[in-house]
Amino acid sequence: MSNLSSGVPSLTVAYYLPQFHQIPENDEWWGPGFTEWTNVSKATPQFDGHDHPRQVETLGQYDLRTVEVMHRQAALAKQYDVDAFCFYFYWFDGRRLLERPVDNYIRSGPEFPFCLSWANENWTRRWDGKEHEVLVGQNYSGSTAEEIFADFLPYFRDERYLRVDGALVLVIHRIDHIPNAAELVSQWRVLAQEHGLGELHVIAAETRFGIQPGWYGVDAIAEFPPVGSNTLASAQLLPVKGLRDDFAGRIMSYQRMAKRFMRRRQPSFIRYRGVAPGWDNTARRGNKATIYVGHNPRDYAEWLSHARSTEDNRQGTGLVFVNAWNEWAEGAYLEPDASWGFAFLEATQRNFRPLPASPKPGMGEPSWAWLRSLALAGMGSVLAVLRRARRPVQ
Repeated sequence: MSNLSSGVPSLTVAYYLPQFHQIPENDEWWGPGFTEWTNVSKATPQFDGHDHPRQVETLGQYDLRTVEVMHRQAALAKQYDVDAFCFYFYWFDGRRLLERPVDNYIRSGPEFPFCLSWANENWTRRWDGKEHEVLVGQNYSGSTAEEIFADFLPYFRDERYLRVDGALVLVIHRIDHIPNAAELVSQWRVLAQEHGLGELHVIAAETRFGIQPGWYGVDAIAEFPPVGSNTLASAQLLPVKGLRDDFAGRIMSYQRMAKRFMRRRQPSFIRYRGVAPGWDNTARRGNKATIYVGHNPRDYAEWLSHARSTEDNRQGTGLVFVNAWNEWAEGAYLEPDASWGFAFLEATQRNFRPLPASPKPGMGEPSWAWLRSLALAGMGSVLAVLRRARRPVQ
């Protein structure tokens, strides 16, 4: 059993994306043979020196239908002080997608801790700008809690499943999407006891910035950067060189984002720290991407070290979430690439020795595309204020 007790050093948990294998639904929606590597390979630079398409090193463009890949990933994770994977779990009214990697994991995967994050959002055509076209909807009913819990059971019973203080760790990606969330979580707790599993430690990912556990009946919140940071306060204030005229996304500053998260005050509830090694979703969003420039191992290591040692952990069980292990199409990954090699994995080690920061992006002249980027970041600030003003729906 993978268990963490209070008072031990922070446990580093990395989100794990399973969409690196072919499934019939993606073949139908995006074309034959589609995987996340399809997006990664087609990405094009949006400014001078923009690092696209990203090139994979060491692990190659793997296929997660091969369980040996996960053994290699877990070996790297363990070597560089990642303590557990958090697999996204796609469940829609009893229909599962992308389940094969985690199913293979419990059958013949590595001896490495893991937990689940229920990715309870509608599956849409967001990647090609058609986010209102729902491909698979996420619906809720009076039987949802019992039905999904039945599908959680094989994983909860696995000896490698992550526990903190004896309680099973379960993350909900979009708690704010669930009607009567507190009731659903309460039903899960009863079911866990009935099945002899003990307590649950339910965590809501902070995919809606500023949420509190008391609103939804969960035990804790987990930061999910860059959520909450796509505003003018984290914008890259100097124009980057060679920005495309048709760029219609946001250019943000990695250093400013990291500082904003490190400066957050301790709340009265448990809020686990979150860290991102980078963020650049050009591979998914093209010229409408949100791009955090200036990411580098030194600043990432400082942010992660702060998260691991923060006073916040006195009230919790010492979890730190990294977004992510392998989000290649969002530029948020620890796995080795051709540009940085093992540098971000090395920066994840607890005894990491700081290296020089990477060169800053070349500075260019102001342009309409640049002004549009700042305007979008400013609009994000306004929307964030409006969201905080809304009362949560129970």
